[in-house]
Amino acid sequence: MSITAAIVVYAVTWFMVFFIVLQVRVTAQADTDSVVPGTPRGAPAQEIVGRKAWITTMIASVVWALICGIILSGWITIHDLDWFGRMSPPQG
Repeated sequence: MSITAAIVVYAVTWFMVFFIVLQVRVTAQADTDSVVPGTPRGAPAQEIVGRKAWITTMIASVVWALICGIILSGWITIHDLDWFGRMSPPQG
């Protein structure tokens, strides 16, 4: 795995985890009965994106390390993902 591939895998992992973490423990303005005029009732009551970004970084780093470990160990190869038989058989 090249350094570019590792960075791309980390970026994709980070954003996937971020979109999951954004939905966890959200308190809507309608739940707190303090809807700011001009905003939807389902908008978050507090701005906690910074904290969620740090939580995402911690979780994504662990998930990324697991993914890179699996790729670098050879446990799963590109030939394992060839479901339609379009690649030549693995050499060696």
